[in-house]
Amino acid sequence: MDVSMQDVLFKFLGGLGIFLFGIKYMGDGLEKSAGDKLRQILERMTTNPIKGVLAGIIVTVLLQTSSGTTVLAVGFVNAGLMTLRQAIGVIMGANIGTTVTAFIIGIKIENYALPIIAAGAILLFFFKKKKLQYLGQIVFGFGMLFYGLKTMGSGLKPLKDLQVFHDLMLNLGQNPILGVIVGTVFTVIVQSSSATIGILQQLASEGGISLKAALPILFGDNIGTTITAMLAAIGASIAAKRAALTHVIFNLLGTFVALLLLPLFYTFVLWLGEATQVDIRMQIAYAHGVFNFTNVLMQLPFIGVLAFIVTKIYRDREGEIEFGVKNLDPRFLDNPSVAIGQAEKELLRMANLTRDMLHDSTQYLFTGNDKLAESTKQREDLVDHLEQKIIDYMTKAATEHEIPDTEKYSSLMYALKDIERMGDHSMNIVELAEYRYNNKLHLSDEATNELKEIIELTSQTMAKAIKALEHNDRTLALEVVELEERVDKMERQLRKTHLKRLNEGTCSGGSGVVFLDIVSNLERMADHSMNIAQYVLGEV
Repeated sequence: MDVSMQDVLFKFLGGLGIFLFGIKYMGDGLEKSAGDKLRQILERMTTNPIKGVLAGIIVTVLLQTSSGTTVLAVGFVNAGLMTLRQAIGVIMGANIGTTVTAFIIGIKIENYALPIIAAGAILLFFFKKKKLQYLGQIVFGFGMLFYGLKTMGSGLKPLKDLQVFHDLMLNLGQNPILGVIVGTVFTVIVQSSSATIGILQQLASEGGISLKAALPILFGDNIGTTITAMLAAIGASIAAKRAALTHVIFNLLGTFVALLLLPLFYTFVLWLGEATQVDIRMQIAYAHGVFNFTNVLMQLPFIGVLAFIVTKIYRDREGEIEFGVKNLDPRFLDNPSVAIGQAEKELLRMANLTRDMLHDSTQYLFTGNDKLAESTKQREDLVDHLEQKIIDYMTKAATEHEIPDTEKYSSLMYALKDIERMGDHSMNIVELAEYRYNNKLHLSDEATNELKEIIELTSQTMAKAIKALEHNDRTLALEVVELEERVDKMERQLRKTHLKRLNEGTCSGGSGVVFLDIVSNLERMADHSMNIAQYVLGEV
């Protein structure tokens, strides 16, 4: 390799690494300073699309990565904590929030990068107060970002004198589609649109690329950044896949419109740059800001259409988890009897989710199918979410009006906790199964058959308890009490047969621990089922 080309490559790659580290480190510091506020912002500020956009902007500015915000939104949708429409608003806001990084880069302060790094290091290593350390992390990352830019710049500078590079830039200026492809591919490789836009700004400031050639690459960067959300949605729920696909469609549509209006867009950015007397680096930041802000304004009224399109592309599959609250309509709060009835419907839905969790967790124990473990975890998140929503709804109904049937209200409140605990026990079984597979523990045929028997009995107990609650059926409730006694008796018997296998050497100590813990969790689930039956019988 030619010495000068080696120098270019080393400085570029090294500078890129420092730049990416700077953005990540600064974002981590901002996130630590914000604490749990990021999740609270996403949970509270997504009641309508405009609030969702604002939430996306705030979180992206704090994280310093639109991909991070989009992945968070996809995760929330996957857990049932956010609807698709809410997530679309957040994703749109993330696209605006990410432009802040380009504006930071537009401020030419590379010459002060080292003293900024030094100031950050002093705060990091000479102060014990956590808040000052987090501030040091932000300052240190900020300095590293500019030091990385400076290093990249010194590497890129010689390129503009190469004829082959000059010809390539000329082609990009004449062929916008090629520019979009280059921007998309490079962002997919680097996994950071902020980094590719930073490189573009630095290259332009060194005279390596014109504003006209830079714009299509900038549009491509916005398409490339969507790949992170798509990767995050692999193996996730249909709802999460829809959220990720929305990000792709949103940026593709924006790029398509921007390319159609490229001459007009270029003229406007050039005029804006000249009017404010800024260099090409800040002009690219302007272009990034104008592109994303205009794209959001253009598509915000069509969130429903975007949601419809992705719903048609990713259709509901049989057995797919329905996320979010289904029955807690706030309009019924003025009529407490109806409100409690709606809360009961949601509670029964939550109970059936725990039955599905028992099925999936125990099947995972025997098959090792990771999808079953994942679906159990998704349902656990949803069950926890529903529990809180039902409590909030029922509490509002009780505080705003007098409850006519206080006994039913109390029974539902008690049952709610038992149902949530049954979900926890299913998650315990998943963790025990994971421990089994990670440590390659073998369950004997006898132990497997015994587990299948007590699982079936526990499942019957749960099913009848839920049905008894749904229909207020005392006969079924009494059957649950009998079944729970059989589960207790079976648990005691299985402990004895396990000790026998252990003494005979047909079962290892590790496998035995897993076996006993699973049996114990199943017995506790039967106990919670009996509690529900006793609420129906009026014994609590």
